[in-house]
Amino acid sequence: MLARSVLIWFVLLTLAIANGAVREGLLSPRIGSGAGHVVSTVLLSAVILLVGWVAVPWIGPHSVQDSWLIGLTWVTLTVAFEFLGGHFLFGRPWTLLFADYNLLAGRIWVMVLIVSLITPVVSYTWRGSWRAASSTFMQR
Repeated sequence: MLARSVLIWFVLLTLAIANGAVREGLLSPRIGSGAGHVVSTVLLSAVILLVGWVAVPWIGPHSVQDSWLIGLTWVTLTVAFEFLGGHFLFGRPWTLLFADYNLLAGRIWVMVLIVSLITPVVSYTWRGSWRAASSTFMQR
């Protein structure tokens, strides 16, 4: 389960990098940096929800606790990449990296982390509810 979680996180990472390229190349030049970040954050959150909805059954959590572990893994890897990769690989200063977490400045990047954390739980729980409802319906 953990290996599949990490594999899906790499898919999410690839999509996040593409999202950043769209933000920098298309959105921000047209609507401004602040609005570009907001639109990009909302778009990435939607992508995470979609990928999670599709991928969580393949990852195969056996409980809500497993689902929380998947979400925590995604958040931990994301924050590690954001700070360690952002600083040491891409040379971004720490102040700029921390600026994305400043809600008072209109930066809503934290939303991506929250969505990453709860998507596996929501997917597992809702799919389980649907399976139970479907099973009950089929028994009638």
